[in-house]
Amino acid sequence: MRQCPKCGTPIEDGISFCTTCGLKIEPFQAEAPKPKNTSTYTNYTSPNYGAAPNMGSGNPNTGYQQPPFTQQPPVSSDPYDHTAEFDPKDISENKVIAMLLYLMSFVGIVIALLSQNKSPYVAFHLRQALKFLVAETLLGFIIALFCWTFIVPIAGAIMIVVLSVIKIICFFQICKGQAKEPAIIRSLDFMK
Repeated sequence: MRQCPKCGTPIEDGISFCTTCGLKIEPFQAEAPKPKNTSTYTNYTSPNYGAAPNMGSGNPNTGYQQPPFTQQPPVSSDPYDHTAEFDPKDISENKVIAMLLYLMSFVGIVIALLSQNKSPYVAFHLRQALKFLVAETLLGFIIALFCWTFIVPIAGAIMIVVLSVIKIICFFQICKGQAKEPAIIRSLDFMK
């Protein structure tokens, strides 16, 4: 019984590959010594050390051959990014109206609705701007209702500032031609 020169696993006579590391073992050849350089990188194309077993494709002396590289279309890892759903021409033609939605709030919404624009890109941002308007209106009512307390008006004012910052972020995303759902607004389930 022999031992694998790479990992030291016992190998029965007549077996041509190590069952542990996959090293190709020559059946009637004497065992080759381990290489002197024991760096972390292994030469996987060497016929004696580190060659992966032949999987049926390519040259049998070189071991495993990887399939040819095929380029896959880019997949967005962000589930809230809907940019790929819109036509680039539609995005470039309707950026200004989409920007107005976040800059001018209610007035921007009215302008977008009166423009009779049938753009899906503007419709997406119109929905997001309406969500902002509803959230800001609810915050205004809550602040007015609990104005006699000290904490609620301060917390409401902080939330209005946070929503304003998110609107600015949305504005710059539109400048880049993106269509992403805003951060806090997307988590409000009653607005879906």
